[in-house]
Amino acid sequence: MDKYTFRTTPQANAKAIVSGPNYRFTVLTDRLVRYEWVDEPGKFEDRASTFAIHRDFPVPEFRVVDKGGDLEIITPYLHLSYNKKRFSPDGLLVDFNSKFLKHGGQWRYGDAPEGNLGATARTLDMVDGRCDMGHGPLSRRGYAALDDSNSMLFDGKGFVAGRLAGDRVDGYLFCYGQEYRAAMKAFYALSGKQPELPRYALGNWWSRYHAYRQEEYLQLMDTFRARDIPMSVAVIDMDWHYVSDERVPHSGWTGYTWDKNLFPDPVQFGRELHDRNLKITLNDHPHQGIHSHEDPYEEMARALGHDTRDKTPILFDPTSPKFMEAYLGILHRNLENIACDFWWIDWQQGLYSKVPGMDPLWLLNHFHFLDHARQGNIPIIFSRYAGPGSHRYPIGFSGDTVVTWASLQFQPEFTATASNIGYGWWSHDIGGHLFGGRDDELVTRWVQLGVFSPIMRLHSTQSHWMSKEPWLYRAECESVMSTFLRLRHRLVPFLYTRNIICARDDEPLVQPMYWHHPYRAEAYTVPNQYYFGADLLVAPIVHPRNSKTSLAAVQAWLPPPHRHVDIFTGTVYDADHTVTFYRPLDGYPVLAHEGSIIPLDADAAPRNGCLNPNAFEVLVVVGQDGRAEILEDARDDASPDAPAAGPHTQTIAYTQKEGILTAHITDHHRPWTFRFLALTALPDKFKLSIDGVDRTADTSIRVDRYPQVASVVVTCPAVGAEQKQVRHVISIELGPDPQLAIIDATPRIEHLLMTYQIEYTAKDRIWEIVQSAKANPINVTVSRLMGLGHEEAIVGPILELLLADSRSAA
Repeated sequence: MDKYTFRTTPQANAKAIVSGPNYRFTVLTDRLVRYEWVDEPGKFEDRASTFAIHRDFPVPEFRVVDKGGDLEIITPYLHLSYNKKRFSPDGLLVDFNSKFLKHGGQWRYGDAPEGNLGATARTLDMVDGRCDMGHGPLSRRGYAALDDSNSMLFDGKGFVAGRLAGDRVDGYLFCYGQEYRAAMKAFYALSGKQPELPRYALGNWWSRYHAYRQEEYLQLMDTFRARDIPMSVAVIDMDWHYVSDERVPHSGWTGYTWDKNLFPDPVQFGRELHDRNLKITLNDHPHQGIHSHEDPYEEMARALGHDTRDKTPILFDPTSPKFMEAYLGILHRNLENIACDFWWIDWQQGLYSKVPGMDPLWLLNHFHFLDHARQGNIPIIFSRYAGPGSHRYPIGFSGDTVVTWASLQFQPEFTATASNIGYGWWSHDIGGHLFGGRDDELVTRWVQLGVFSPIMRLHSTQSHWMSKEPWLYRAECESVMSTFLRLRHRLVPFLYTRNIICARDDEPLVQPMYWHHPYRAEAYTVPNQYYFGADLLVAPIVHPRNSKTSLAAVQAWLPPPHRHVDIFTGTVYDADHTVTFYRPLDGYPVLAHEGSIIPLDADAAPRNGCLNPNAFEVLVVVGQDGRAEILEDARDDASPDAPAAGPHTQTIAYTQKEGILTAHITDHHRPWTFRFLALTALPDKFKLSIDGVDRTADTSIRVDRYPQVASVVVTCPAVGAEQKQVRHVISIELGPDPQLAIIDATPRIEHLLMTYQIEYTAKDRIWEIVQSAKANPINVTVSRLMGLGHEEAIVGPILELLLADSRSAA
C-alpha cells in the first residue's frame, strides 16, 4: 500500500518537547500544547493520527521551570503547572495571562467544555431539529481541549494502525482566547489543509433515491436544460446496480454490477451525461461485500486468493491492505472506467471493524480520496464525517434529512458551526429526504438556503410525491426555485475563487459571525446567520410566511463598521444594529458590505458543468476600498483562448478616495459588466478607459430602480479583436469619494401594502403615514405607525425599510 502514502510530518522538533518517563508535553505554538501520558514509560506516540498529521512546527518562545516534584511551562500566553503524576484536575492545570486575553482564566485537565462553540456531527440521519455537535477548538472561555487518545493512526507505509494498548492520554489544548481565526489556522496547520474542490462540484447536483431507467434519467437532464436550469453533477443512487433481482442473495444495498434492466448500456449512459457537461457519482454501500453474482467476483477472487468453488462471498474487510488494493484497483476502477467520476460512499454501519480503533468510515474516506488523486483528478469523495481531520476528505454527506421546518431551522447553524472543526464542505439533502409532508414554501426556502450553502444538492427519497423538480411545485414556487438554481451557477466564479482561497488561506466558505466579531455579544445570538465568503452576509429564512402579508421574517445583526446593501434589492442598511428582515417568497436576505466586489457569470442561465463564463457581471459596493480575485480553472475552460495549464487570476480593485475601479482581465473576447449596487446615477466626471484609451462614449450605462435592483449598470465596450495581448486593464472613474445613494423606500412599501391581506381602511391609514414620513422626524413616523395597534407582522416590514438607512431620516 506504499502508493497510498501521503505527506505527514508527525515528529515534533525535539526542542519543543518537555518529557519525563510517563509524561510528555509538546509546545507546538505559544498557544497550542500537546499533552501525553502513558502507563509504560517512554512509549509515546509519534505516528500521525487521523486528526494530527503535522507536529513539526517552528519552536515557539517558552521556558521550563522544573522544581523536582512540579513542572512549569511558560509561554507569553499561558502558564502550565503539572505535578508529574497521572493527569488529574488537581495535578495538570493551565492559567491564561490576562495581558493577552480579554478575560483571564484557568483550564484543569478533565474540565467540562463549558462555553465550547461546537463542531459537527457524523450524520443528520433521522434528526428532526437539533442534534449535538460535539466540541471543537474554539470556546468563549478562551481555551478548548481536543482528546486524540483513541483515533486511528497512519503507519507511514501507506496503511493504518490502531493505538497501542494501555492507559494512555493524548490531547491538544488550544489557548487562543477569542482569536478564533488564529485558533483555526493552528488547527489546519496541525491537522492538514482543506483541499480545493473541482470546479464542477460547486454547481447544482441532482440526486434522488429512485430506480431511474437510462433514457428516463437522460430525459430528465434534458428537461432541466430545456427549462434553462443548469446542472453539474448527476447522482445515481443505489439502484444503478442490481437490488431486488432474484440473483441478489442479500438485502440489495451493496452491488457492483450495473442493472441492465434499467441501464442497458451504461457506457453509453456515461458518455451521454459527459456530453451534457455533467459529472457522475454512484452510490456505494460496501458492507455486504462481493457476492458470486457480481461481474467482478471472479477477478476479485483471483486477486485475493479467494476460493470460489462454493461461491462464498468475499467479505468486506477494510482492515486488510490486500483487500483494499483490490477493492480500489479492481472493483471500483472497473466501474469508473464505465461511468463514474467519483464515489458516494454511503457507509452507515457504525464505527467498528475487526481491528479495534479502525473505523471503516475513516478507512473508506481516506483511501478513496487518495485513490481518486492517484488517477490524476482533483480528488473528491462524497461521504459522511468521521471525526476531526475529516475536512481533508471533502465532500460531506450529512445523511437523510427529515422534511420539516425544524430540520431547515437547524441546518444553517449546523453548517456554520462545522467550520469550528475545519469542516467546510457539507452537502445537505436540500428540500429534505424523508417523512414530513408536502409544503411547497418549505422546499422553496430550502432551495434558497442550498444556493448559499457550500454544496447545492437537490435530493429526496423514492416517494412518488417528493421529487424536487421545480416544475412539480406550484407556479410561484417553481419560478423562485428555478431562478435560484440559475443563480447558483451564476455564483460559480465567486464560489470557485473562494474554493481556492479556502484551501490556500484556511478560510472556510461559511463562517459563523463570531469568527469576525468575537467580542460582540450579538455575534453569538444569531447562530443561523453567517458569512458566505468574505463579502456576503446571509440571514436564512427558516420560518413560513405570515398569512396576511405573505412575508417571512428573520432577525439578523448587521455588524460594524460598514453599511450593508441587499444584493437583491439595493436597499442600504446601517451597520451595528439588529434588524428584522421581511421577505416575500422570491426574496432572501443576502447583503454585501461597503467595499465588496463579487464576480458573477453574466449569463442568466449558465451552461451545465460550471464552465468558465462567457461574460462577467461584477457586483460592486462603493463606500470603502475593495479588492477581489477571480480565479479560473483552465482545465474546465471551453474558451479557445484558455491558457495551457493551471488556474489563472484576474484582479479587480476599487479605491474609495479616488472613486476608481481597476480590473486586470486576462483575455479580449469576454464582455464585462459592472453593477454598482445602491447607486442611482453616475457623476458628471464618469470615465471608462481600456488599456489607457478613453472608451466612455461607447460604454453602455443603465440605471435600474424598483422593481429592479437599485443600481447603475456599466457594460464595457469590447476590446478590439486585433488587440491580442494576454492582459488588459479596464478603468472606471466615478469621481472622488462616491457614496451609496439614499434609496426612496416608498415604491417598495407601496407594493408591500398592495399585497397585504388586510382591510382597505387600514391600508389607507398606513399609507398616509408613510407618505407624510419625509415631512416628520422619524421618531414621529414610527410612533404613529406603532400607535395604529397592528401586529408586528404588519408594521414590521414598513419599519424595516423606513429605518434601514438613517440618512433617509436626516
